[in-house]
Amino acid sequence: MPVLVASDLDRTLIYSSAALALTMPDARAPRLLCVEVHEAKPLSYMTETAAQLLTDLGDTAVFVPTTTRTRKQYQRINLPGPPPKYAICANGGHLLVDGVTDADWHAGVQARLAEECASLTEVREHLARTADPAWVRKHRVAEDLFAYLVVERELLPEDWVKELAVWAENRGWTVSLQGRKIYAVPQPLTKSAAVREVARRTGAQLTLAAGDSLLDADLLLAADRGWRPGHGELADTGWTAPEIAALPERGVLAGERILREFLKATRRTAP
Repeated sequence: MPVLVASDLDRTLIYSSAALALTMPDARAPRLLCVEVHEAKPLSYMTETAAQLLTDLGDTAVFVPTTTRTRKQYQRINLPGPPPKYAICANGGHLLVDGVTDADWHAGVQARLAEECASLTEVREHLARTADPAWVRKHRVAEDLFAYLVVERELLPEDWVKELAVWAENRGWTVSLQGRKIYAVPQPLTKSAAVREVARRTGAQLTLAAGDSLLDADLLLAADRGWRPGHGELADTGWTAPEIAALPERGVLAGERILREFLKATRRTAP
């Protein structure tokens, strides 16, 4: 039976220049590979060692990129190794099969959202009313499924995020602060549900996962084993659970460690 490896991308396996600056001292900087370019500018990186590890992983397991990115944002990424047959975008809102959206899956997601939580319109209107233009740079909607703000972190009032989280939870939504972005995501929109569907289709009996943010918690809990890096929302709050390893590595080197753990666990289960 195949092993399914579902991993978050940003700040888990790949890192923007800003994320590199926060976690990688210049004196010990490893060799990097650019894996994303947008408007002729390099955006995201992983180490060359991580690139080789990911290539090896793609040869031994069903690797499933599992991201909150939109499909368009995900398709900018050029990961090393075999092209993944499955990918999960928009926090589980879209299941890609050979790069194409599974329409039935997406329709089912939309039906659950309509039944189980407040509308995107209500959330967007609340964000527009309460977010101060002094620290908001952009209001964005992703795939007509969830909303996020791009903010100036140094100006962002901590209490505002906490108040938003309480307001959202009462309406069936989750709030996550990741770098300069504040996400408001419907609670039924989960990475774990899409990963379970991929496991069903592939017949995988073992699921491994990794992620760094609150939006990855359900993914980690649904996996047989999981890893989180030493940075990010989950690390900042001390979040952990049975079968979840809290790694000490931070930044781009955490990506290497996660891939090593994936490979070790995958090879251990090989006949």
